[in-house]
Amino acid sequence: MLADVFTLYLKAKNFHWHMSGPHFRDYHLLLDEHAEQIFAMTDDIAERARKIGGTTIHSIGEIVRHQRLKDNDEESVPPKAMLSELCADNQHLTEALRSTHRICEKHDDVATTSLIETWIDEAERRTWFLSETVRHL
Repeated sequence: MLADVFTLYLKAKNFHWHMSGPHFRDYHLLLDEHAEQIFAMTDDIAERARKIGGTTIHSIGEIVRHQRLKDNDEESVPPKAMLSELCADNQHLTEALRSTHRICEKHDDVATTSLIETWIDEAERRTWFLSETVRHL
């Protein structure tokens, strides 16, 4: 999960930094807001893993080995494609969060399920904003 969150964070910042076009300001600010929200998850995920006796990410290489979301290394991506890709990635993250939530429920990990419920709501909100924006492009 942490690898995917770091991947989504970096992709949101990448698109934030490389946004262009007539709606630059709105999209630039939207993606910055999304990136901040996504990055805020990282410490909580890592600390929950440690609190329940696990380990967490040690390096960029480890992120690469565990990520399920795909990077986007394209030199130029049109705004609609950027927003669509982030929308799909947030949908995938929501699915992964729901799956993790079910596992945590089975193990009576109330603290983690509570955090995940907040992250699901945030991911669904990001998906909603992105899908509505893309729909009108």
